[in-house]
Amino acid sequence: MSAHNHQLHSKLSVAGLLITLGIIYGDIGTSPLYVMKAIIGLHHVINEDIILGGLSCIFWTLTLQTTLKYVIITLSADNHGEGGIFALYALVKRTKIQWLIVPAIVGGSALLADGIITPPISVASAVEGIRTFYPSINTVPIVIGILFVLFTIQQFGTKLVGKFFAPMMLVWFSMLGILGIIQISSNLQVFHALNPYYAYHLLKIHPDGFYVLGFVFLCTTGAEALYSDMGHCGRKNIRISWIFVKTTLVLNYFGQGAYLIKHEGERLIDLGGKNANPFYLMMDSWFQPIGIVIATMAAVIASQALISGSFTLINEAMRLNFWPKVKIKYPTDLKGQLYIPSINWLLFIGCVGIVLHFEESGNMEAAYGLAIVLCMIMTTILLNYYLIMKRVSMFFIVPIIALYLAIEGSFLVANLDKFPHGGYVTLMIACILIGIMTVWFLAKKISKAYTKIVKIDSYKKVLAELSVDLSIPKYATHLIYMTNATRSDEIEEKVMYSILQKRPKRADLYWFVHVNILSEPYKREYRVTEVIKDDLYRVDFNLGFREPTKINLMFKEVIRDMVQNGEVDVTSRYESLNKNNIIGDFKFVLSEKFLSNDSDLTFFEKIIMNSYFLLKKLSLSEEKGFGLDSSSVKIEQFPMVLHAPEKFEMTRIH
Repeated sequence: MSAHNHQLHSKLSVAGLLITLGIIYGDIGTSPLYVMKAIIGLHHVINEDIILGGLSCIFWTLTLQTTLKYVIITLSADNHGEGGIFALYALVKRTKIQWLIVPAIVGGSALLADGIITPPISVASAVEGIRTFYPSINTVPIVIGILFVLFTIQQFGTKLVGKFFAPMMLVWFSMLGILGIIQISSNLQVFHALNPYYAYHLLKIHPDGFYVLGFVFLCTTGAEALYSDMGHCGRKNIRISWIFVKTTLVLNYFGQGAYLIKHEGERLIDLGGKNANPFYLMMDSWFQPIGIVIATMAAVIASQALISGSFTLINEAMRLNFWPKVKIKYPTDLKGQLYIPSINWLLFIGCVGIVLHFEESGNMEAAYGLAIVLCMIMTTILLNYYLIMKRVSMFFIVPIIALYLAIEGSFLVANLDKFPHGGYVTLMIACILIGIMTVWFLAKKISKAYTKIVKIDSYKKVLAELSVDLSIPKYATHLIYMTNATRSDEIEEKVMYSILQKRPKRADLYWFVHVNILSEPYKREYRVTEVIKDDLYRVDFNLGFREPTKINLMFKEVIRDMVQNGEVDVTSRYESLNKNNIIGDFKFVLSEKFLSNDSDLTFFEKIIMNSYFLLKKLSLSEEKGFGLDSSSVKIEQFPMVLHAPEKFEMTRIH
């Protein structure tokens, strides 16, 4: 673990706790805006048993799911200080169990799909508080306006906004707690809900029975995001700040319950019209405008956390070969701070689509939760293998994993009831994302299987002779090829074909550069292998899966180090330039594959490879993906032949 990450995870500070409040808890912290409203329903008569049962379900879900599973157990599964489903997959990948790729892809896609519905539901729930004063106002344009501003400011990074997040979320959670205490003080019997019997009783008497769990589940939807953002704040800061956050959340839920019990026998719609929300109803009328403003700001912060989380997730997916290369910007000097324009605007379009389709937060509740419960089940599966890898006792693993598969399985079944009411939207988005990740991963695997690797030893003599063959015009002083060959004594056959046959390329020095993506997040190392003295070198870069691939800058650094150590002479070999100490030119050659007409593909391979090449057209070019300067890059087209016929029979006639 790097010094930075070690310090982050071992250091507990007031500043760290405040930053954690601002970054981590937006999603889970804004759930009181809609959870109780969803459980009670506008048209059902308020019943004390249903209120106490709902509160009991919420309390035990927050305790078992968020506190025990995520804050205590899952946060221990950190990858050099980083969390999230892809960081967890990068850890368990070492077990060499191939099918673990499935929960990683499904979980990552579900979390991204959740990122499309969290901003609309949080912002819409907060903004709809305005209807307390203006019942007929159309909140859709306001919600879209807030989302547009939010997505527009992403390109500037969250450094400045982040300073505002922490105190704002402190105000929000303090408000949650105080509002709850005011209501609870007049009705202490809500604490009966701490007894899990009331949760069991609710499932029997609620009009929607078992399916009410689909609404209860909304109170813990931010737990997965909490794990994903661990790298920003550190484990200790999250665990300590969660005590405060959980206390204020429980107080607010119980406060809403106390308020509703006072109105037993009535309906929510009678208390505040069709936009009635117990969260706003329990406020004094003088405080409601202030409460709406604070809630809207908290909802924006909740959305921000999920958007930044989506950028991190896509960046990791690219490094793990799950996603096409897309442009990444680094708007600030903060570690882990990145901005992906294409994902930002795709998320914005998705969010606007959700707002226009559902219009109100009450309708969005029906679509919310189905994708994220899938992600939680996938995390549980990966966590099981992590605990086995860590040699934790089976007496601990079996009951814990069985408990969470049972809990999350119940939540999944309950959430399936939402499918026809809007759940299909997030599931459809998740399926599209799963499709993209699967196609990209399988195509890379197929491509690798059909890449012919040869031994460099067979070509040493001809390369050394080519380098000094004056009958061939010089192509470049330094000729650099990117290679996927993992061993330093091997190279792709197409590279040798490019140098020796596709217009022979004479150079003074040849360089083979390989990028190896590590299972840990932050590392920058390189190794140089001298293959032929003063003629051929290989450079291997070992990069963490969260590090940017900037080959241009990194290669220059390697050359600088080698020159300082006297390992290589990079001055031009042209006599006039050499006399004046002019540095030689560097030329990168990249190969771009296209599917050969000679390929004999199965139906499945045809779908995968055609989809892959379509995605490739939409993704970042190879030179931009490697961070190369296009003026010094030559792209060569190579046919990719799959299942080429071994022998093509021909008959000669005279």
